Amino acid sequence: MVNLPEVTIRDLAGSGVHFGHKISRWNAKMAPYIYGVHQENRIHIIDLRKTLPLLQVAMKALYEVASQGGRILFVGTKFQALDIIASEAVRCGQYYVNYRWLGGMLTNWGTVSSSIKTLIQYEKILNDENSVLTKKELGNIEKKRQKLDKALGGIREMGAIPDILFIIDTNKEHIAVKEAKKLGIPIVAVLDTNSDPDDITYPMPGNDDSRKSIELYCRLAADFILTGIESSLARSGVKVGDIKGDEFI
Repeated sequence: MVNLPEVTIRDLAGSGVHFGHKISRWNAKMAPYIYGVHQENRIHIIDLRKTLPLLQVAMKALYEVASQGGRILFVGTKFQALDIIASEAVRCGQYYVNYRWLGGMLTNWGTVSSSIKTLIQYEKILNDENSVLTKKELGNIEKKRQKLDKALGGIREMGAIPDILFIIDTNKEHIAVKEAKKLGIPIVAVLDTNSDPDDITYPMPGNDDSRKSIELYCRLAADFILTGIESSLARSGVKVGDIKGDEFI
């Protein structure tokens, strides 16, 4: 029997998950998840009684994918999320995009794979102690390497398109949503009161702007993924405690 991580309405409220956007910015499709309006600040308040069960379903989906050895891609390029997205994805041995979503990152995976190979080739050239290239030439290659690493570093080891996406702010990441939909890849996403829930497989109504709420969502996602990986290893007769950190990924 697997013990899944727990989360309560108190946890959600403590992280400000219930604070939505100004009422003038709402998307009417989010009405079923809205509790009311904060009269002083004129922002929508999200109904955490609706959020909690949806969040639990979404997190269970991440757990299931991880327990089957699937690839999970964390996506969040807004300033408040980018470092959290990267650190939590790395913590659970998964992949991330936190700089800019490149058009075709999923739908044109062949080209993306070629760019990743170019990135790796640049690294080999720069690490070659016997290189005959000039300092200027190496400097130019380093600039190209940095540019590619910024865009593709989080997916360089992914190997293929992901089995599921975890997204912070579907408005900002609308291209990722569109590509995932086209390929039939399920999406777990935080939906603020200005979001469109259409095309989101596992919606989680909540604040997608506050660092505190983003930290909660990403931490929970990583925890459920790790639990899924542990479950998979347990079925194989492997104890997680016997595995070194660099072997866990």
